[in-house]
Amino acid sequence: MTEVPPKKRNACVIVLGDIGRSPRMQYHAQSLLEENYHVDIIGYLETRPLEALTQQPRCRIHELTAVPVTNLTPKLRLLFKAFWQTLSLLMALISIRRPSFLLVQNPPGIPTLIVCYLYCALTRTKLAIDWHNYTYTVLALGMSGGEKSPLIRLVRRLERYFGSKAHTHFCVTRAMQEDLQENWKIGPVNVLYDRAPTQFHPIDLPQKHELFLKLAKDYPQFQSTGNNQSDVVEATALTQKMANGGVQYKPQRHAVLVSSTSWTQDEDFGILLKALQSYEETAQAEPLVYPSLLCIITGKGPQKEHYAAEIARLQWKKVSVITPWLEIEDYPTVLASADLGVCLHWSTSGLDLPMKVVDMFGSGLPVCAYDFKCLNELVKHGENGFVFADHIQLAEQLRIWFEHFPKNPSILETRAGFQRSLQQFQQLRWRESWSLIAAPVLEALL
Repeated sequence: MTEVPPKKRNACVIVLGDIGRSPRMQYHAQSLLEENYHVDIIGYLETRPLEALTQQPRCRIHELTAVPVTNLTPKLRLLFKAFWQTLSLLMALISIRRPSFLLVQNPPGIPTLIVCYLYCALTRTKLAIDWHNYTYTVLALGMSGGEKSPLIRLVRRLERYFGSKAHTHFCVTRAMQEDLQENWKIGPVNVLYDRAPTQFHPIDLPQKHELFLKLAKDYPQFQSTGNNQSDVVEATALTQKMANGGVQYKPQRHAVLVSSTSWTQDEDFGILLKALQSYEETAQAEPLVYPSLLCIITGKGPQKEHYAAEIARLQWKKVSVITPWLEIEDYPTVLASADLGVCLHWSTSGLDLPMKVVDMFGSGLPVCAYDFKCLNELVKHGENGFVFADHIQLAEQLRIWFEHFPKNPSILETRAGFQRSLQQFQQLRWRESWSLIAAPVLEALL
């Protein structure tokens, strides 16, 4: 009886974007490695990827060449970018180990889906698409005519046609699953919710103190001011370490608000700035009731300079804002050290969910999130966070949360309820969810 040769466990993960800022696809790759696959990753290397990928000999990262800057009109620039990325992606695919399947992030779907479909057809490789959103709705945001533009309508047709050619699909919400299956006639589609990996978890006060000491080197807002007690050996603006080794919060400390962003058009940071202006006025009027607020806005992207200039012009006394770009290992610790998170993401399709909220929940951080069509698949108002529709509602939520901070007896039950919900959320992590949903689907493609 002849033995059946073992199946080749080669996979290729494709991100036509910055690998380091594509956490979900990095988690896919890491999970595949843990399932003993050899993994090739194709994408741009603008930000350092996870060490679990760069230090793993069974993982090879293939860097795409950046698209040259041109002075073309927006439409011609889009066409040139598609042409350049087509050639770059084809060259990368030719150089990799022959995979059993491609796992492709969408968007961007053009030219990704077309190139990957042609490659799979020629090499008899299986194609799996992970739908994070729709390409045509993202492109329509910056295009005159929006979704009615002839170019956007063409993109939609191409995305739908080549998307339907994949052997299997994953998506991020039930609403998107229904839309793909019922309106796009695409399937089978498996809902794989974003879940926080284990590096996002609650931390103790000594760990927070170490983070604040590190941030104090670059940001004076974290530096200790005034005279410390004689038994304090080191201090930050928020914490102090005592001679006996114990760490405690300072009395009347600042509250820490954190928001993560890619500084793109699908997040209106004007909402947060207006809400902070309202909080500034309230806290100035009642300084004994409302603490000073330190707002950390992390991330990088095209609109960062615009908002950084706006923030620099502000003359606030009770609110301070910093916009650091954090190292990969520091980001989870910052989330776990904050007192409240804010998410301003809204979906161009109305069908995806913000991963930053998942990270915050994994870190034990309650969230105020901007409301849109399917947000209730993740954030439930009054159960695990707050939902707001404008800066007025957000300002009111900040006022409620930070009144008589940190005790605030009026919302003790709300805080306790949030904590129970977040602890329940933390019981299912990315790896376990991926093993239950994605692993058997991808295994069937071998």
